[in-house]
Order: sequence, then C-alpha cells, then structure tokens
Amino acid sequence: MGTTKTEIYTEEQNTLAVQLKAIAHPARLAILQELIKANACICGDLVTELGLAQATISQHLKELKNAGLIQGTIEGVSVCYCIEPKAWKNLQNELNILFSSYREMNSCC
Repeated sequence: MGTTKTEIYTEEQNTLAVQLKAIAHPARLAILQELIKANACICGDLVTELGLAQATISQHLKELKNAGLIQGTIEGVSVCYCIEPKAWKNLQNELNILFSSYREMNSCC
C-alpha cells in the first residue's frame, strides 16, 4: 500500500484530516464529551467515568493531544487534560465550511 502524499494537500486539509482521524474512535469521542461536560481540566476521573483501563485512556489522550484537540498540564504527579480552545474552534469552522459548501442537486446520481 502506498503512502499518503500529504504535500499535495493544503495545510487546512491535512490538519482537518488529522483531527478527524483522532476523533474517529468511540472512546476518543467519549473522552472529548467528558472534557466538554466537565468544562474544566480533568485529572483522573476518566477511568471511573468511562470504564476503560488507565493505559487505554492514556493512549487515547495521547492521540487527541497529538492532533492538537486537547491540552495537558502537569499538576503534581498527574496530568490534567482539557479542550484546546483554538483548535476546537478551528475544527468547528472547518467543518462548517465543508458542510455549508454542499448544495443539494436533483440531477445527481
């Protein structure tokens, strides 16, 4: 299988693809929903709330952080996570542009 040639796409397309890939997992969606619901940084409550192993949650948090959708700060021996507001707003704007660009046509397939 060939590699993706990301250089032929715009920066916006590549960023959107990375972010959408990061949220395209039910556990990551659940994590994002918990962070949004809390409206604050969450340090250790995700294991209890989601019923997943700590290692599993840590891996999903890493993916979300690598995509820039969340941010983490160290507080003592734990890392607290919350939504990264600029990235979240950018994702919302890009999706709004994508969805609003479609106009339903009667002559399509």
